Amino acid sequence: MKVKMIRSKIGATPNQKKNLKALGLKKINQVRELPDHPTIWGKINKVKHLVEVIEK
Repeated sequence: MKVKMIRSKIGATPNQKKNLKALGLKKINQVRELPDHPTIWGKINKVKHLVEVIEK
């Protein structure tokens, strides 16, 4: 699946910043291809207001 960071991490909590780092997202509009796995979905759900799932 492809995940895109759509909002800045400025103002996010430290745990949300760690989740973005774990997903490999550093910049706005950056897209990463990640495996479809429950742990990845858990990280995405924690920062769902900052990222967008492009493909499943």
